[in-house]
Amino acid sequence: MSQQTSGNAGGPTNPLGTGRRTVLSAAAGTAALGAALTGVGAPPAAAAARTPDRDRPATAQLPSRELRALLREIDRDRIEATVRKLASFGTRHTLSSQDDPKRGIGAARDWILAELKRYATGSGGRMTVELQSYIQEPVPRIPVATRITNIVATLRGSAAPDRVYVVSGHYDSRATDVMDATSDAPGADDDASGVAVAMELARVMATRRPAATIVFAAVAGEEQGLFGAAHMAQTFKTAGVDLQGMFTDDIVGSPTADDGARDPYTIRLFAEGVPTSETPEQAATRRSVGGESDSPSRQLARFVRDVADNDATGMHVRVVYRRDRYLRGGDHIPYLERGFPAARFTEPAEDFAHQHQDVKVVDGKQYGDLPEFCDFGYIARVAKVNGAALWTLAQAPGTPKGAKILTSALTNATELVWQRGSEADLAGYEVVWRETTAPEWTHIVPAGDTTSHAVDLSKDNVFFGVRAVNRAGLRSPVAFPAPQR
Repeated sequence: MSQQTSGNAGGPTNPLGTGRRTVLSAAAGTAALGAALTGVGAPPAAAAARTPDRDRPATAQLPSRELRALLREIDRDRIEATVRKLASFGTRHTLSSQDDPKRGIGAARDWILAELKRYATGSGGRMTVELQSYIQEPVPRIPVATRITNIVATLRGSAAPDRVYVVSGHYDSRATDVMDATSDAPGADDDASGVAVAMELARVMATRRPAATIVFAAVAGEEQGLFGAAHMAQTFKTAGVDLQGMFTDDIVGSPTADDGARDPYTIRLFAEGVPTSETPEQAATRRSVGGESDSPSRQLARFVRDVADNDATGMHVRVVYRRDRYLRGGDHIPYLERGFPAARFTEPAEDFAHQHQDVKVVDGKQYGDLPEFCDFGYIARVAKVNGAALWTLAQAPGTPKGAKILTSALTNATELVWQRGSEADLAGYEVVWRETTAPEWTHIVPAGDTTSHAVDLSKDNVFFGVRAVNRAGLRSPVAFPAPQR
């Protein structure tokens, strides 16, 4: 049954791969590992006091020396300069001027393009930058045909260039009236902050050689209906791109809530459970076997916790089990609609006086999305969270494909199968599992360099997953298996 190799870290092969006693023994080891990691990379005490779930997941990966060096290059002052420059264009409304050199979305577009091209000069030709445009025909929030333009920087992978990860922010902005294209709409937090994250990561990573391809984007049309992101996602879909993860950073500029409370070491990560793109057949299977909390996007979010909730970022990643905020949406949704794993980073609590507001003073209170209400050190830490996730995704093996649980025979054991990846540095695989009530993976079983593994545990009682490991010890996101009859 289990096709383990002699190099299996789990020991000699037995008829059921891993026995129940071995699994329970591994559980004790996993608990010890979790205890050892608790406190490693804990944020400052103020954050720890507000996060009782500080125990590290069993699947956590400690930051490598390479990753730490990369994250140290993220520059708070550059991020501040980017946010202030974008706010200086007055308005970046999608319907504002596209040819005024100083004011409007066109001026912002041209500046972002020039900056990304400047970063690309240090890449040795590995990073290319382009404008991705189309004409949006009239819809409720776009009354006349309007050119929507994304600025896209692509850092081609050196070993697995066909595997792609995306980070984006939207560079358009708005005032109180979503159709007001002339009033000041500085859009510092929403979403110059997210654009600054993507641009700073492009700058830092341009001189490096990721194994997989990373795309850094500033998209337009978000406030009018997610149009730029939808065009970009459809472009990937039409081209058949193996896009294994997408993050939008939208409203990541301040840890201060509307009541003045601060949570400066937490970032929310919204990740759906039931896939937006789920077909009726897939829904029927899910209802039969479970997995409402095991979409590819939810696995992506768990991966972010694994690699970015530590001392290298100084941040706690609070995964929120929702597609987005209550009745709201962002640029990851078009990716979800097309079947790509995607999630949204957003600050811990929004201050609505500085979001979607005209710049004005009422009863002595300043309204408007102005740079002075951003915390640039906080944005830099958010960039580190994104950087840790993206770089590890790009350096680790891809998420295993074809993961299945064999169900042709009734048995209390569980046999999993999957397709072997093509990475040259692939070392093998691990089976992970957790109780059905647990939010994180809690147990790890080494499977070796194989495409199947049996565990003496009932699939009725726990959830299983599979992840790949390379020779450097980097792990992929978990693949949640479907039943195979």
